[in-house]
Order: sequence, then structure tokens, then C-alpha cells
Amino acid sequence: METKTLHVDAGSGYDILMEPDILDRAGQHIRAALPRAKRLFVVTDTNVSPLYGPRLVASLEKLSFEVHTHVIPAGETSKSAAELVGLWEWLTARGVTRTDAVIALGGGVVGDLAGFAASTVLRGVDMVQIPTTLLSQVDSSVGGKTAIDLSTGKNLAGTFCQPKLVLMDPGVLSTLPDADFMSGMAEVIKYGCIWSADFFDFLAARPTRAALTADILSILYTCCDIKRRVVVEDEHDTGLRMILNFGHTLGHAYELAGHYETWTHGQAVAAGMVTAAELGQRLEITEPGAAQRLRDILTPLGLPTHIPCDLAHMEKAVSIDKKSAGDNVTLILLEKIGVVRPLTLPKAEVLDALRRITEA
Repeated sequence: METKTLHVDAGSGYDILMEPDILDRAGQHIRAALPRAKRLFVVTDTNVSPLYGPRLVASLEKLSFEVHTHVIPAGETSKSAAELVGLWEWLTARGVTRTDAVIALGGGVVGDLAGFAASTVLRGVDMVQIPTTLLSQVDSSVGGKTAIDLSTGKNLAGTFCQPKLVLMDPGVLSTLPDADFMSGMAEVIKYGCIWSADFFDFLAARPTRAALTADILSILYTCCDIKRRVVVEDEHDTGLRMILNFGHTLGHAYELAGHYETWTHGQAVAAGMVTAAELGQRLEITEPGAAQRLRDILTPLGLPTHIPCDLAHMEKAVSIDKKSAGDNVTLILLEKIGVVRPLTLPKAEVLDALRRITEA
């Protein structure tokens, strides 16, 4: 049985364990990571709970944990203040203490909500991430960012909450619909764009889900290793960590334009990366042909390379971007595949360039 392990020196330090069927051994790994814990509060959603909830609970109870489970509606709408308050109330009504822990079993929405709640209830209790989507395994479960959405935009309220342990079972990806698997692939491709041209080429040579699944442990390890390196150097997102946002400023505009219903996060990021490459080429920062290389790798996976978006939504997304400062915004632009750099520009100049790209 192949097992891959990474250690993240952030927070108090934690391991990422990747292993087939690790869900059935979650109890022993969590017991080793949290020797004082007696009660565990599992947060999951209506999609994941019937698929993997019983396996996790059985594994935890085998190690004599007292387990409580809270199920939220699946989907982005659960990343809300109302669900967060409901989770706080559920935890405190059951007498959560500082030696208990929250377990996030699900995708990015569950991980964000559970992490936010864990970092704030009683001013902070331990948490464990057990991501069940490709996007959450390669991205959101690692690094400690948690957030909820506000009516004014996505991920605008949150905390940093480094987990005590991350457990990844690649087998759970088999139940993901193709659209969700490919949505996660946008974030996987992002890592090739920002860090490794060789990894980008490795992915380009595997244009189908079957080919990617055959090497999924290697893909998970590579993505998490890149993110680990970035997070360790810049835990609180003030410098290097900004590169992880490649494609995201524009992607958030596409999500906003679709009212967070038309496009998944991964689809929006896919198109956002292409637009960022086009913008970089127009500014003569990105090498010619980079945008086309992105189209060539995204298209076979069924990911969009262009999403219609009016300038008003672009302007709103740029204005509330967390990399904004006054009249300026910092964009992450490609120099070439595998190398990116932050560039701070006046928002008006960015919007004018985006308008020209849209009209072209």
C-alpha cells in the first residue's frame, strides 16, 4: 500500500497523509495527532455524509472517540454567516471543550466553514481536515485559510486556522462527478503554471480522467508539496503566498457574474488563468503563446477558457480583491509557464486592459 507524507511547518506543525483507504484508519491517525481528545465533532454535507460518514464514524469509534455529526446542505450557499452561527450553536449546545476537536469531512465549503468555526469557538479548538474533492485535496485543505462568503463577495470574512492533521484518501475521488473532478484540475494546473513547467507538461500529457487517476497520488503529492513550500514561507498571505491566487482575481469576477451558480470555482479559475495570461501578453510581461498553451491543456478536460463577463462585474471583483490597496491592485501574472510574478497596477489601468481584451 503506497503512502505519501508531507510535513507542514506552519502553526504548531502538522502532517499531510495520503493513502488509499486511509478513511478506514482515520481513528488511529487522529488519536496519534490528538492524544488528549475524547470527543470529535464531525462536520460534513448532504452529499458526503451518506457516502463516507459511516466509514469515518466507525473508524473513530473503534478508537473510543465520542463522535457527534453535523450535516450542512451541500453547495456554496452553506459558506454563510447563518451556517457559521448555526455551527457555533450546535458545538456549544453539545458542550464542546478546548480538548475536543472539529473534523471537516468534505470539500472546500465544509473545510472552510468547519475551520472558521474551530478557530473561533471558545477562541479556538483543534481541527482535522479530511478533504473529499480533488480541489480541496490539492488546495483548500492545506495552508490554514478559512472563510465564508458575504453578499458583497466571496471569502471576505475568515481566519487562519492551521489543522492538526490532513488525511487524504484518493479513493473517495471515484464518486466525484466528472465536472467536479475537472473543476479540481484547474487548481492542479495552476500549480504547474506558478511553480513547475515540468509538472505542467506532465499534466498536458494526461488529457483524460483515466490517465490522471492512474497517477493521482503523485499529482496530490506534487500539488501539496508546492503549496506546503509556499505556506511555510508566507503563512499569513503577505508575500509569496499571493502567487497561489493566479487566475483567481478574474475567476472571482466570473463567479460573481454567474451569481455563484453558473460556474464552479475551478471553471472560473480556468478561464481566469487564460485571461490573466492574455493580460500579461498585452502588458508584454507574459511570453507569447502562454495563453494558447493554457487553452490547449484546459480544453480536453472540458474546462472553459473564456467566460463572458461585463466590465461592471470585473470592476466589482477587482475593487474587493484582498490584494487591493487603495487605488491599486496586485495581480499575479505569468512570465512563462512555471514562473509568475506579482505586479501592482492602478485598478483603472487593469480594467482598461481587460476591456480591450474583452472587445478584441
